[in-house]
Amino acid sequence: MVTSWNEAAPCNIALRHQAQVAIRGVRAAGGEPSEFTTITVTDGISMGTQGMKSSLVSREVIADSVEATARSQAYEALVCIAGCDKSLPGLMMAMCRLNVPSVFMYGGTTLPGVHRGREITPLAVIEGLGKVSIGEMDEAELEELEAVSCPTAGSCGAQATANTMACASEALGLALPGSSGPPAVYNSRDRCAARSGEAAVRVAKLDIRPRDVVTREALENAAAVVSATGGSTNACLHLPAIANECGIGFDIFDVGAVFARTPHLADLLPIGQYTPLDFYRVGGVSVVIKELLDGGLIHPDCLTVTGQTIGESYAHAQRPAGQDVVLPLASPLSADGGLAVLRGNLAPDGAIIKLGFARRVHRGPARVFEDEESCLDAVMSHACTPGDVLVIRHEGPRGGPGMREMLSVTAALQGQGVGEQFALVTDGRFSGGSRGFCIGHVSPEGAVGGPIGLLQDGDAISIDLETASITVELSDDELAERRRRWRPRESEYRSGAIWKYAQTVGSARHGALTHAGPPPA
Repeated sequence: MVTSWNEAAPCNIALRHQAQVAIRGVRAAGGEPSEFTTITVTDGISMGTQGMKSSLVSREVIADSVEATARSQAYEALVCIAGCDKSLPGLMMAMCRLNVPSVFMYGGTTLPGVHRGREITPLAVIEGLGKVSIGEMDEAELEELEAVSCPTAGSCGAQATANTMACASEALGLALPGSSGPPAVYNSRDRCAARSGEAAVRVAKLDIRPRDVVTREALENAAAVVSATGGSTNACLHLPAIANECGIGFDIFDVGAVFARTPHLADLLPIGQYTPLDFYRVGGVSVVIKELLDGGLIHPDCLTVTGQTIGESYAHAQRPAGQDVVLPLASPLSADGGLAVLRGNLAPDGAIIKLGFARRVHRGPARVFEDEESCLDAVMSHACTPGDVLVIRHEGPRGGPGMREMLSVTAALQGQGVGEQFALVTDGRFSGGSRGFCIGHVSPEGAVGGPIGLLQDGDAISIDLETASITVELSDDELAERRRRWRPRESEYRSGAIWKYAQTVGSARHGALTHAGPPPA
């Protein structure tokens, strides 16, 4: 029984109780439980600081620590319960790496806050900083907003990374149907925990292992659900990393191919209007999976931890009438999904954008920043010109190190009401809560001499979502000459976990992996 319980943030504080309920489920099914915990980094606290460099690193630490503990104790099965962003993929990676019978469970979302009669999420606080900078909100109201933004235990209340990967866990078949939906503080989550404990004993008896469940087809199912729910761009890192643990090659372009053919159905924050609680009330990801099954957009024969196929497990789900949280396939929010993967001479190994806005093209001059802080300073002091392409580099997996999320910048632009006037391009990441014309995961990253590291102020950058392209208007000869003159920057990290990560981490194209997975089955 492994959880990411801690008292550092709301994401994880309910997991100790949930583990105790799951332990009772294990005992009821005839198993003998033993509990341990792993670490987490809470993005909501580290966002916009140097601490965010530890976030993606923590995914690897989680997987490694669970592997070390489970191998040393020779556990016959696992129940893995996660709360914050990186703990979900980290635990699923460990399940696949160990390949012992396992069941995953999400700890649940927070309930929405209410501010002056309006439901809000923690994203509203960060966007509030932008409003303060233009005088639209005073600091007293910002403090009032902060106090109500996250009223209960649970992960961020939007279709951000935690809720996205929770939905993906069901689509992968690693979690029980319906287990991703109930908020953290709902009593119905206890039923999910008890059933997950019972299921772990059952998969041990049936010898159903994670690599029996996580196939290429199951990964495509998960990518389809991410697209249909308008999920987090971080799924483009985590699905390839989970695939790697199974010896399956599945990179950003494989994920993007699924995005391109999967319509956007669920109208969820941050790019839509509804909260995870609204989503849960209409049936949650079960409804989305059933719509995709009926449309032939999910492989129905993939095995799940129920012992049934995904088609059998979700056969009885129904989309309720009279609601517009989840739309039917016949009339989606958009036909080309909630996210798109881009490619071009600025990102030969790919980049990712979350959709949900009308604009399809942007062309403008580069305004180059060497880190997140300098870009945020320019935005907050109104030193950028509408039409600029704000470029933040040296924030990639190796260059950061750690591939920080740029939520502080995107939220400041949105809070100032100028998000539609700029494009933002980075080799770093975006929060699942980011929105706007923002392109992340640009690969190869600047730290290894990728094209983003060769840009200069004023270079014309063109982004076209119709052709899924991102280009800088420079000749191959000019790029080659700049690369000849380019020199790598020295990192300020010379020892410790972040230094070690930087020595081994690979491209975001493949999920920012730090080791080779097993040979293909």
